[in-house]
Amino acid sequence: FFGVLRACGIAPFVVLDGGRGAEDRKLPTLRGRAAEQLRAAHGLSRGAGGCLVPLLTREAFVQALGRLGVPFVQCFAEADREIAGLANRWGCPVLSLDSDFCVFDLAGGYCPLSHFQWRSVRAAGPQGCYVPARCFSAERFCRHFGHLSKGLLPLFAVMNGNDYIGLEALEAFFSKVRLPRGCAAGKGGKHVRLQGLLNWLAQFAEPAEAVDNVLKYLKKHQREEIRELLCTSMEDYAPSDVNLEDFFQNGTYECEAARKADVPEWVLDAFAKGKLAPFIINALILRSTFLRVQVENMQRPSAHSTALPIRQLIYGLLLRVSHGTEDASSSKQTNELPIVCEFDRCQKTVKKTFVQAASLPPDFCDDRFPLDKLMEVPISCRQMLLLETLGVKMSFLEPIPSHLQLPIAVTCYWIRCSEPKVKMNKVKALLLMIVSGELQRITDDPDPTVLPAEDDSVAYNEFLKWKEKKLQNNDFDLDAAHSFCQWQCCLQMGLYLNQLLGTPLSEPDLSSRLYTGTLVHRLYQELKSAPPVENLFILSPKMSQLYLVLLKTVES
Repeated sequence: FFGVLRACGIAPFVVLDGGRGAEDRKLPTLRGRAAEQLRAAHGLSRGAGGCLVPLLTREAFVQALGRLGVPFVQCFAEADREIAGLANRWGCPVLSLDSDFCVFDLAGGYCPLSHFQWRSVRAAGPQGCYVPARCFSAERFCRHFGHLSKGLLPLFAVMNGNDYIGLEALEAFFSKVRLPRGCAAGKGGKHVRLQGLLNWLAQFAEPAEAVDNVLKYLKKHQREEIRELLCTSMEDYAPSDVNLEDFFQNGTYECEAARKADVPEWVLDAFAKGKLAPFIINALILRSTFLRVQVENMQRPSAHSTALPIRQLIYGLLLRVSHGTEDASSSKQTNELPIVCEFDRCQKTVKKTFVQAASLPPDFCDDRFPLDKLMEVPISCRQMLLLETLGVKMSFLEPIPSHLQLPIAVTCYWIRCSEPKVKMNKVKALLLMIVSGELQRITDDPDPTVLPAEDDSVAYNEFLKWKEKKLQNNDFDLDAAHSFCQWQCCLQMGLYLNQLLGTPLSEPDLSSRLYTGTLVHRLYQELKSAPPVENLFILSPKMSQLYLVLLKTVES
């Protein structure tokens, strides 16, 4: 995708949503989305169709942007207003799937990703090539409705219900007002109402006048509350005080909302650069997190349960209480441990549970190292805290390539903490998958300073042939899927803890080379029926040795 943009002379700048924001106004919407994802996951677990984004997709995308050299920023909260501000400053169109960009007055327009035909690049003679696309213009849209003022589009969006406001509050208005007839073809009620509302709004010069006229149709005791709701919601389309141009030119992200929320400077800087996840910011400022569901066994506890001790340590680092004096007793510390609200799956529903943060070792507890000074703790101490949490000694990890040390430490944790206990065939399937990714890496992206070994290429070709063979038993094993989901949850939280501690272990490559669900399931099925698959990489001495080293580490 980004290669196509570059070939067409398009310079992309990616702007990502961040946390939920200090006001947490989208909480009801997010709970609804979590319930939808749970229904989709349940359907998939029973063999029905559907789609669910893998757990670490966002982190893999951020890594891919870094690898490709695509400039990006992660905003403190929702990014829409900051995107609109940057687009207007630079005169660029916005490429997105978010229809809210139809409401912003964008100088360069809004290109819906659904109509951006990047797979059908066309030549444009000597000028190079271009991507066929559609571009929405708020100005042309307003002209279509009798010179409707662009300033009224935010009110139109709010009255039709967005992520922050439901329609229930305004049903009285819609039931009483006589909207001008729409010009929609057919009898589509919703489109007729939308067009009628736009034509009705066109009679007003500005939003305040239109709001006054909306309120006339409501009961007197409701009016001020609805006015405040409408005006607050319309502010979501006002220009942002954050200047993203500063970030892309100087690497500095200044945000008044983050300052008011007392987010330490190093945390905000790391967050803007994608080095910390939204999970961290939400836990820090809201003491509330969502744990995303996967295709797991709905009869068993959530796959996230296994990683609870890692999350508790993250909460402890983010929210630890300052004690001031050395005579603070351990019981006092226990009583003061902060509580975080987690939204997670319980059977087939999304429920909230309250989790106590972990108490920290003395080095991290005293007032010398509050969160804003966490990076002043020696890296050896931060590494020790990470490894102690995962239950691994650095001496065990030393024979392993640095970029695999964190996944293997997480695997050791998973073996020790998962319920029910992990069977060895699942562990071997996971390790074989990691080795296959390493083999692919050295074959597809060889180190130019090292001559590629012929036996690695031969082994990789044999592996590709094995992948093409049809599997004898293709049944979906839900319990195995649940176990591998637990591993992914542990990897996710191990990754977040490593990031929060300033990456004392190298960050692993989260592309499909590290984990592919279909491949690990296939390896597991074959290990059960044909144990010789463990010798899949025997033609490559280097990969065979790596597999044995990994196996020895997780068994020790």
